Amino acid sequence: MIKKHDHEKKLQTARAHLASDERVFELSDLFRVFGDSTRMRIMCALQETELCVCAISELLGMTQSAISHQLKVLRTYTLVTARREGKTVYYSLADEHVHTLIHTGMEHIHERGN
Repeated sequence: MIKKHDHEKKLQTARAHLASDERVFELSDLFRVFGDSTRMRIMCALQETELCVCAISELLGMTQSAISHQLKVLRTYTLVTARREGKTVYYSLADEHVHTLIHTGMEHIHERGN
């Protein structure tokens, strides 16, 4: 006879800390934004300094239109912010949470030996 293990306490703990479906969907959407290599390259470029669209375009070898489109997505998810100086708009990462997400992801990759 196979003895069934008791996992009720672990289930109670998991249930108490499980996020709502709405929050899980929001988190999934956020990570979907991180799943695009162009958006990730833009965010990596913005880790140390703010940049305008033309600088990002030059750095990544892409059109300004393509960069602007991706920046709009990043702004929608509050991952980057914009600051206007005259006619030029400068972009930077929105806050320390975004820096941490990128840094933690990079650490994870390096730990795996890649």
